[in-house]
Amino acid sequence: MNNSKKILVSVIVPVYNVQDYIEKCLDSLVNQTLKQLEVIVVDDGSTDRTSLIVDDYQKKYNAMIKVIHKKNEGVSIARNVGLESATGEYIGFLDSDDWVNFDMYEKLYQKAIKDNCDIVACDTLAIYPDKKILIESHINETSTIKDLMLKAYAVIWNKIYKREIIKGIDFKAGMTFCEDVRFLYMLYPRIKKIGSVHESLHNYLQRSGSLTYTYDKKLYQLIDSLDDIVSYYKKNSLYEKYYDELEYAYIRYLFATFIKRLAKTKNKVEFDKGVNFVLNKVNTNFPNYRKNKYLKKLDGKSLYLKYFNKFLAKLVFNFEKNKLN
Repeated sequence: MNNSKKILVSVIVPVYNVQDYIEKCLDSLVNQTLKQLEVIVVDDGSTDRTSLIVDDYQKKYNAMIKVIHKKNEGVSIARNVGLESATGEYIGFLDSDDWVNFDMYEKLYQKAIKDNCDIVACDTLAIYPDKKILIESHINETSTIKDLMLKAYAVIWNKIYKREIIKGIDFKAGMTFCEDVRFLYMLYPRIKKIGSVHESLHNYLQRSGSLTYTYDKKLYQLIDSLDDIVSYYKKNSLYEKYYDELEYAYIRYLFATFIKRLAKTKNKVEFDKGVNFVLNKVNTNFPNYRKNKYLKKLDGKSLYLKYFNKFLAKLVFNFEKNKLN
């Protein structure tokens, strides 16, 4: 790579056996309107043609693309390796089966510089075989740290981050599900200025075999992420300041996200075991969660979270079972 010019944005792309998707991803990066961009591709021990494809891109775009080959250790370590090599003023992350609009990083960077933002987000288009659905970032210029914890779309790839605020925060080795949540919640308290571009600049491919649509025991990594977040806030004297938001996030991710994904198993015994586990986790860590101030609304979501129990869990299981059938 040619490092004679100042790099404004470094985009980290971990890859593993994505030969059918990686070209579209990289094409969207090498054609960015922001030219002072570096693309760091971390090949996590691919065994298909992915390694050959990314090497070809590096040869063709050697002033922009850097490829790092390493043994297979998972997406979290791959991202950490990318962070160690990044030189940009801002950092972006992109999954290898997604792609971005050609002007995404220019628009995000311009917003960041104009308002001296620590983080800038855009909206996303979820790409299905037969439709596209807009996913808003739920971030704007008036958002607070607490707003981010409560409302923001907790993914890393629709944002750029000032590199200096990321220092000391990494992705947990071995974690391949909800590693975004852990990273972002540890980062949130450091953010002083938030920016947003209200355009869908990121394209999120919906693959039928992903954990979003199937059950995998990796789902339990979500609980590990949440426990790490709580420990981090306690260790850094942030727990009391953000207690209500942490409590709400904890129950929302376990009673909603976790249970919905868990219900995709066809094994009722496995499902019941998981329900008991999350009920015990919540009651152990936040025994008074039903008094949380964010559950005072009388809408369906708040009532579901406030009064979640085994009966409601059974309804979720039957609903997902009917969808699968």
